[in-house]
Amino acid sequence: MNPCIVPCVPQDPHGDDRWMSQHNRHILETKEREPEVVLIGDSIIHHLQYRPVWSELFEPLHCLNFGISGDSTQHVLWRINNGELDNVQPKVVVVLVGTNNVKESTEHVAEGIIEIVKTIRGLLPDCYVVVVDLLPRGQHPNDLRERNKTVNKIVRTKVQGWPRVEVVAADKGLVQPDGTISHLDLPDYLHLSDSGYRKAFNELHELLIQLLSEGEEEKDLTPSE
Repeated sequence: MNPCIVPCVPQDPHGDDRWMSQHNRHILETKEREPEVVLIGDSIIHHLQYRPVWSELFEPLHCLNFGISGDSTQHVLWRINNGELDNVQPKVVVVLVGTNNVKESTEHVAEGIIEIVKTIRGLLPDCYVVVVDLLPRGQHPNDLRERNKTVNKIVRTKVQGWPRVEVVAADKGLVQPDGTISHLDLPDYLHLSDSGYRKAFNELHELLIQLLSEGEEEKDLTPSE
């Protein structure tokens, strides 16, 4: 059995139930807002909402941020299966998760990401699903960085040609020619600074604008009565 595709709640090592509290807050937000875009994933998604780039580029697109730090694929699957997309009809759902699945094989991690895509498509068949590549990590080249590269390749191969499924790169400008990553972009060599987000999520932002404008363009072409 591949644990990456088995929905589950993570352990609560601190005893404050903060993960479930965040999940419940997300569900409440779906009942109060009508997002065009939902972003769901781990800390890379979660921390985005605290950076200036969020209010500058993503909030104007009517986005909801459903990131929870520390999440693995199986945790995101549980959240999706337990209400986080039940009350909304976004045009796009963005997925970025998998870098925390460090104990599973690359094939299993990729399968977990693909299972998330399938689950979202089952709940929201008319929306686009955008998978963001797992980011490089560590100041210097390392095994986990290579694992993420491999996962990205597997996912891209598996979903190629799927309708309404897009994959975007997230490593442009982050890795220097000598293979190192600057602390100015990833201060702890895992999480992004504002400048890091602007580099990593530029392609995502451009794709979201394109996808969100598709329906508007069709409306503009409809003759007025």
